[in-house]
Parts: sequence; C-alpha cells; structure tokens
Amino acid sequence: MLLSRRAAGMSSSTIRDLLHLADRPEVISLAGGLPDPDGFPLDAIRDAVAHVLAGRTTALAALQYSSTEGDPGLRAWIAARHAAVTGRPTSPSQVLVTTGSQQGLDLLGRVLADPGDVAVVEEPGYLGAIQALRADALDVRGIPVDDDGLRTDALEDALRRGLRPRLVYTVPTFQNPTGTTLPDARRRHLAGLADRYGFAVVEDEPYTDLRFGGAPVVPVAAQSDRVVTLGTFSKTLAPGLRVGWLVGPAEVVAAATRAKQAVDLHTAGIAQQIALALVTAPGGIDEHVRRVAATYAERARALRAALVEAIGLRYELTDPGGGMFLWAAPRSDDAPDAAALLHAAIARGTAFVPGEAFVVGELTPRRRGAMRLSFATAPPDDLRVAASRLAAALDDVVGRDIRRI
Repeated sequence: MLLSRRAAGMSSSTIRDLLHLADRPEVISLAGGLPDPDGFPLDAIRDAVAHVLAGRTTALAALQYSSTEGDPGLRAWIAARHAAVTGRPTSPSQVLVTTGSQQGLDLLGRVLADPGDVAVVEEPGYLGAIQALRADALDVRGIPVDDDGLRTDALEDALRRGLRPRLVYTVPTFQNPTGTTLPDARRRHLAGLADRYGFAVVEDEPYTDLRFGGAPVVPVAAQSDRVVTLGTFSKTLAPGLRVGWLVGPAEVVAAATRAKQAVDLHTAGIAQQIALALVTAPGGIDEHVRRVAATYAERARALRAALVEAIGLRYELTDPGGGMFLWAAPRSDDAPDAAALLHAAIARGTAFVPGEAFVVGELTPRRRGAMRLSFATAPPDDLRVAASRLAAALDDVVGRDIRRI
C-alpha cells in the first residue's frame, strides 16, 4: 500500500458528500460557511491589482519569491491593528502571514504540541479546527458551549480533574457554529486558567469585524501572554486571496515560521500586496466591512424570525450579534436526527449542516438533532422561503405539522 496509516485512516465526511447535492440552483442553501460573493469589493480589488502591477519594480517583487514571515508592510499593519484592539504593544516580528488562517491553525497544532498531546476545542466547535488538530495527531477533547460561548467553568473542572491540554482553541466572537460570543468575564477566566495551568490559547477571530452593533469585547489576547491570535481577510475581503496571519509570542512565531518554510516557503506575494493596497488605501476597508456587517445583520434577523415562526416551538435558536451563523438545538430528545432530516431538506430545496459534524465527544440525541444555519449568502426573502422549506421537511420526517406541537 502506498499510503501511510494516517492517510489511509482519513475519510470523507458523509455529510460533506451529501451537501454536494445542495449545489443545485433550486436549492436555497443554509449550509455553507462562505461569505457572500456579492459583498466582495471587486472595484477596489481591481484598483489594488492595478496599483501593485503598475510599476515594474513593485510588480516583479510581488511575483518573486519572498520571505517566509510575510510582507513587512502588511505585518506592520497587522501588528498595529492587534495593538489597537488588545492594548498591548505588538511588534511586526510577532506576526507571521499565513496562507489563510487555516494554515496558521495547522502550524500551531504542530509547534505547540506533540503527537498524542491533548488539544481542547469548543463543543460544538469549528469543524476545520477539529480536522486540523486531528491531522496533527493530537488527542482532541471537547468542552461544552452554551449561550455565552465556551463554558470556562467546565474547562476548569476538567483541569482540576487532571486534564492537561497543550492548547485550547476557541472562536470567542460570533462562534462557528453557534454564533455565540464569549463575555468578558469568561475571557478573563480563560486567560487566568492558561496562566495557571500552562497551556496556550489559540484565539481564532475570523468574524470579529462582522459585528451587527454594540461595543466589541476585549480579546483574550489582552489578558495573557499565552495567547496566539489567528486572523484573516477571508470574511472581510475575499477568501480567494488566501491571506491570513497569526500573532503571538516571539518563540511561537519563530517556530511557526520554520514550520511554514517547510510547507510552502511563503504566502503568495501578489496576494499580500493586494491585501496591503486595500487596507492602506484612503479610508481603508472600514466602510466596506460596515456594509458587509449591515447586510449580514438584516439577513440574520430575517432568518431567525422566520425560523422562530416555522420551527421555534421545537428548536431553540441562538441570536448572534455578528458573524455568519446561528444554531438550532432541539428542545427535547425526541427531535429527528439532523443527518436524516438533511435528506428531506434537500428534497424540499434547502440545506444545512447537521450538528454532529461539530462534535468530538458523545453524540447525545440533542446533539444529533442540532443544525448549523448560515444566513450569509441568501437575501432575506430567500431565507424566509428556506425556513418554510425546512419546516416542511420536518413535517415529512415526523409525519405531522411540528408547528402545532
């Protein structure tokens, strides 16, 4: 056999395979974790590309091999931004530009832990993190999430009982998949636990700028030196740029840089230069991001209101203050299995991701029945239709009108 044991043990998700059926044009999908392509700043990107390629010197530099650490100007911009939101001095030497933040997560799984070490994730938690950390041969454990994000009290209980993770991964702001946000008290608690028990916190912030209103919450990185922050332009500009970053202690960034050097040498120089041109243009990207967030806010309200009307008697729905997702959790243990419901939903013309995809521990009936629903890519009227179709699919599965239960 040509494959390693690790590669031979990798399998495609049956849920992911099934969701390919949702690509039909008549399906209104609530499944994808994709930003709305209509929100990509095409004119600004065209201008940025023209700017980067206008002069021979800058064009050739953008197309040549470059340093593993990333473009100095872009690293300086990221460092200044990180310092502004954390209140902590941040040097460009603490920044590594990555090929999307997913690469940053993979690199951290390798430089913060050894095969067999424990890594803690939120449960339900980001599927890409579960996959990346397992691919790094780590022992992935879940700590439950409630309406206020990661239950740091449950994490502390597990630590007291002897759990010793090398890292704790969290999406504290508008979490994927639930849309919840970790409040300030829990962020301080998590930072304190990291300092006390010696693990690293990987704070993934892909959605933090997609806030629908109110004041931002201070990052965990403001509370401890044991935090590595992941960021990306995928949700605010365009994922096709594949430009992300990590910011952390110098020794971690140096180790991650060496690991990246062995993987892809550096993130595409032209993509970095395009991103830098966008963020340093007059006015930057703040107004663009506000428009994207306002669009998502309208869609989130439309979908949640329609779901409350259609299935609210049977499912509890999170109420996200930003981001791209909300979570529907069954109110009782007799709810249909969401993987089976997905078949009926696709037949009715909509789709979602079943909750079991985001779970690393025991699949309880309520976890099996939960759904992640994305509002990012469909207009409000389509989202209302999708909610109606989902209710009809539930009727098909349970054999009665659940809205009257």
